[in-house]
Amino acid sequence: MEKKAVRLPDAELEVMKIIWDSPKPVSSADIMEELQGKKTWGVTTVLNLLTRLLERGFVASERKGRFNWYVPVVDEKTYLESESKSILEKLYGNSIKSFVASLYEGQSLTKNDLEELRDFIDKQTKEE
Repeated sequence: MEKKAVRLPDAELEVMKIIWDSPKPVSSADIMEELQGKKTWGVTTVLNLLTRLLERGFVASERKGRFNWYVPVVDEKTYLESESKSILEKLYGNSIKSFVASLYEGQSLTKNDLEELRDFIDKQTKEE
């Protein structure tokens, strides 16, 4: 049974992205290797983040030999859908138009981005 996702702090989200991207269970050593050159976190920090993810129900672990192996319980798509809805509600009053306008006025959208959005909307409305 899938749990409803709650918002993850950035550090925990970074670890979850590594777990989501892996086709197989990962150990803390795998996570440390993936973070090499990106973060200066020590093993204790990574283990604390994994413990928090376990407590929040985002991952499950199984001990094999000397290592705990972690797998996602909440899938990435479910989490991203939940986060997107939450951001849209909290910041833009559930108005996708306000959200896009904010990105456009802040010069975060290129003409290419707008064309992709138009193509997406056209495709979605034709399928209905």
